[in-house]
Amino acid sequence: MENTIKSLFTRQYRHFAESDSVAGAIRLAAFERFEAAGFPTRELEAWKNTDLSRVLEDDYFILSPDRRQDVEDCCFRCDIKDVAGYEIPVVNGLCSNKELTVLQNGIVFGSLSAAMEETPELVKPYFGQYAKNLDGLSALNDALWLDGAFLYIPDNVVVERPVQMMNVYNSQQNLFVSVRNLILVGKNSKVTLLHCDDSTNHQRIFSNSVTEVNIAQNADIEYYKLQNINNETTIINRMMFHQEADSRLHVNQISLNGGLLRNDIHTHLSGEYAEAEISGAYLMDKNQFIDNHVFIHHAVPHCTSRQEFRGVLDDYAGTIFNGHVLVDKDAQKTQAFQSCRNISISDKAKIETQPFLEIYADDVKCSHGASVGQLDNEALFYLRSRGIDEDHARTLLMYAFVVGIVEKIKIAPLKERYADMIKERLSGNLGICEQCVLECSKLSLKSALPL
Repeated sequence: MENTIKSLFTRQYRHFAESDSVAGAIRLAAFERFEAAGFPTRELEAWKNTDLSRVLEDDYFILSPDRRQDVEDCCFRCDIKDVAGYEIPVVNGLCSNKELTVLQNGIVFGSLSAAMEETPELVKPYFGQYAKNLDGLSALNDALWLDGAFLYIPDNVVVERPVQMMNVYNSQQNLFVSVRNLILVGKNSKVTLLHCDDSTNHQRIFSNSVTEVNIAQNADIEYYKLQNINNETTIINRMMFHQEADSRLHVNQISLNGGLLRNDIHTHLSGEYAEAEISGAYLMDKNQFIDNHVFIHHAVPHCTSRQEFRGVLDDYAGTIFNGHVLVDKDAQKTQAFQSCRNISISDKAKIETQPFLEIYADDVKCSHGASVGQLDNEALFYLRSRGIDEDHARTLLMYAFVVGIVEKIKIAPLKERYADMIKERLSGNLGICEQCVLECSKLSLKSALPL
C-alpha cells in the first residue's frame, strides 16, 4: 500500500502539486515528511494498540483531481426531520458543489479547495496550523487532500440553522480518501455543526480525515459527530480545536458502525476561561474496533475541560480509550475531569482504558476514572420479573447505560433521532447509511459513482 501511494504521487500527484499555486509547496513538503515517517506502526507510543497492517494489505484506488465531474453530477441530501440546516455534501472526499455559498451576514461555506483559490486570505492563516507534525498519516493528508468542507463565520454572528457536513463514501473499488475540513468561528459567534461519516455500500474504504477548527474569543460551538459506516471501512479522524479566551466547545460523538475507527480529538485551550466538553458513545460488535484518543492542553489559567465516554462491546470487538490532559505550569485554577466507562457483553471483547493526567500546576482540580463491567444481574432479574423477556431487558439496560451521552445533545429532534438509532443498533437492526433512520432523502448517486 505504501509503495502504491508513493508511485501514484510520483506519477500523478506531483504534477498536480506543482501546478497548485496556493498549496503546491505545502503538498510537496508534506509528501517528503510522509516518505520519511511512513504509515504509523505499533512501535509508536500513540499507535501501540492500533494495528493498521491488516487494512493496509490491500491496494486502494486514489481519486484523481480530474474526477470531480463525477461527484458534481451526483446529488446527496441528508435531511434530519425538523432540523433544517445548511448543507456541505462531500462524496468520496470531493465537495459535490465546487461553488462557495456566501450569505448576507458574511457566512461563507462550501468547498475547501474553492475557498483556497477564491478566499486565500481566510484560509492561509489557519490551514495546517493545528494538525502539523502528528505522524505519517497527517503528512499524507497534507499532501493528498483534494477537498472537504469549509466554513467561515465572521465576528458577532449567531448561526440560527445548523450546518450539516455530510461525508459520504460510495465506490465500486477500494478507495483511499484524504478529506480536509477547515472551520473558522469569529469572536462572539455561535454555530451548531452536524458532521456524519456514512457509507452507502460495503466496499472497502480507507478514509484519512483532518478537521481544523479555530474558535475565537467568546465563540460557541456545538459539534455533533456521527459515524455509521460499513465493517470494511477504516476511518482515521483527526479533529483539532484551538480555543481563545471565554470560548466554549461541546463535542458529542456517536459511533455506531465501522470496521476500524480511530478518533483523535485535540483541544488547545489558549485563552483564559475557555471551556471544552468532549463526550462520546460507541457500540461495537463482531470484529469492529474503535480507538478514541483525546488530548486536552490547558495552556493558561482558569480553563475547564470535561471528558465522558461510554461504550458497549459484544462478540470479538475491541476498544481503546486514551484520555490525556496536560496542564502547564502557569495554568493555575484549571478544572479537568475525565471518565470512561464500558460494558462488555462478551468475554471475547477487548477493552483498554488509559486515562492520563499530566499536571505541572499546583492549584488545580483534576480527576479521572475508568471502569469495565458487565450488565447488572440484579437489574436484569428485576426487569424479567416484570414480564420483560431477556433480550429486551438486556437491550433496555444497555440503552440506559449509553443514553446519558445522548442526553447531552441540545437539539431535541437530533437527540430523538440519535436515541432511535442507538435503540435500533442495540436491537441488531441498524446497518449502514442505506438503513439509517435520520430520514435522508434517498441517494440519487446513480446507484454508484463510476469509479
